[in-house]
Amino acid sequence: MADENEELQADEELPAAAEDSFQPPENSCPAERSGHVAVTDGHCMFVWGGYKNAEVRGFYDFYLPKDEIWIYSMETGRWNKKKTEGDVPPSMSGSCAVCVDKVLYLFGGHHAHGNTNKFYMLHSSSKDKVLQWVRVECQGVPPSSKDKLGVWVYKNKLIFFGGYGYSPEGKPLGTFEFDETSFWNSTQPRGWNDHVHVLDSETFTWSQPITTGKSPSPRAAHACATVGNRGYVFGGRYRDSRMNDLYYLNLDTWEWNEIITQGLCPVGRSWHSLTPVSSDHLFLFGGFTTDKQPLSDAWIYCISKNEWKQFEHNYSEKPRLWHTACASDEGEVIVFGGCANNLLAHQKAAHSNEILVFSLQPKSLVRLCLEAVICFKEMLASSWNCLPKHLLHSVNQRFGSNNTSGS
Repeated sequence: MADENEELQADEELPAAAEDSFQPPENSCPAERSGHVAVTDGHCMFVWGGYKNAEVRGFYDFYLPKDEIWIYSMETGRWNKKKTEGDVPPSMSGSCAVCVDKVLYLFGGHHAHGNTNKFYMLHSSSKDKVLQWVRVECQGVPPSSKDKLGVWVYKNKLIFFGGYGYSPEGKPLGTFEFDETSFWNSTQPRGWNDHVHVLDSETFTWSQPITTGKSPSPRAAHACATVGNRGYVFGGRYRDSRMNDLYYLNLDTWEWNEIITQGLCPVGRSWHSLTPVSSDHLFLFGGFTTDKQPLSDAWIYCISKNEWKQFEHNYSEKPRLWHTACASDEGEVIVFGGCANNLLAHQKAAHSNEILVFSLQPKSLVRLCLEAVICFKEMLASSWNCLPKHLLHSVNQRFGSNNTSGS
C-alpha cells in the first residue's frame, strides 16, 4: 500500500487502481469496496463504483465493475443488481453523486488515467432490467477535473464544493493550492481547492457564484449536507491536517459562515460521512484522523442549539472510512462499505461490504407491527391473508429477504 510520501502526494488517493475492473463472484450482495458512491430516493439506496483489493495478475487494487448498479431496499434489506448501458462512466473512485427526482447525477472522480470532470445521469426509476447512462454535455465553464469533493442540492441546483485534482484553467473564483509533493511523483501535479461551482439541473449550465464571508480553506475528503437553504461542510484534509471545522454556505445569498460550537466536538477527520436526519440535526460517522487512525464514533449536531453530542451505538468495533451513508424515511442512517483499517498502510486494506444501520428515532407503529409479524411468523402465517395488500406485500418481501444489515 501507499507509503507516507505517496499518501501526501495523492491526498488520500491511493495509487491508481488497475484499469481492468475486478469481477466479483455472482452473489446476492455487492462486493466489498471503498471510494464508491451511494445515493437514496428515501426508499432505496443506489451504489456504484469504488474499488477493492484483489490478487489478480499481480495487482492488488481493482475498480469495481462500471456497468452495474446495486440497489438496496431500505424496507426489506434486500439487494438487487442491475446492469447499465449507454454512455457508461469509467470505473472510478472518489466521484460525487446525488439523487434528485429519481435521477442519479454523477460528477468527477479518479480513474486509471487520472481525474475527470465529466457529468453523467442515470434514471433510477426505470422498470427495465438494464438502465441507461447518459453523458451530459453541459454549457458554461465546468470545474477542474478532481475527486473527493462534496455536493449540496438546493432548488434546481447542484452545488459542488472543494476537492483534490488538477489546476483549473483561467481564473476561477476561490483558491487553488498545489500539493508540492505531487510535482515529483506525478506527470500532472494536483492540489486542493475551495471552489464553489453550480450546475443548473434544468439547463445543464455551469456557473460560479461570488461568495462572501469567511470561506473554508481548500480541502478534500470532507463531508457536505444540505438543510434548508444551508450547505454544511465538516472537516476534510488540507496539507498534513485533517480538520474538525464546521461551516455553512447560505445557498440564497452565497455567504459563508464559520460555526464555532460549544462544548465537546468531534476530532479532525477526513473520509467521513455527514447526513441530514431532520430539519435540525446532522449525523456524523467515522473517518480517518491526522494520526491515521480509523474512527467508529458517531455524533449528532443540533443546529438550533449549536452543539455536538456523541451518539452511542453498537458499532464501536466497526470503524469505517471512505464509506457512504444514506438516510431512510424511517429515521435510519444506512452506512455501506468503506475501509475498517488504515487504507494507506502497507498491509492489505480491510474493505467492507457490510451494512450498518443507525436508528435515530423510534420506529413507527407500522414498522414495529410488521417486525412482530415476522418474528412470530409460524404462529401468525395462517392469518397473513387478512392483512391489506400493501402490508401483505411488505411482509412477504421481508420474510423472503436476505437482510445482511446486522442491525
